[in-house]
Amino acid sequence: MKTHCLIVLMLLAGLAVASEPSEQAVSANRGKLVFDQWCGICHAASPRMPGTASLAAKYGGSLPAALEERTDMPPAFIKYFVRNGVLIMPAFRKTEITDADLELLVDYLKAKDQ
Repeated sequence: MKTHCLIVLMLLAGLAVASEPSEQAVSANRGKLVFDQWCGICHAASPRMPGTASLAAKYGGSLPAALEERTDMPPAFIKYFVRNGVLIMPAFRKTEITDADLELLVDYLKAKDQ
């Protein structure tokens, strides 16, 4: 009887571990939250968003205008524009987007490349 209980407990523990999302998936989900909070207001996938419209005009269809659809942005590129801004896009201080949140954002945007 004790052996059966032990086997059942081991199986349940294995199922619990197997059902947990991967660390990469958790990071991408948290990165999506950062994107939605700080970037989506201008860069969501809609031509009505000012950042998306600006990038659509800049690239003329040669690159996707929505940041979530881009696959050509290296991590250093993303970090530079978040911290320094460009044109009317503000620079985001570390008190707004922490370094840890910036890493999550990069992970989220880079997850599309894989």
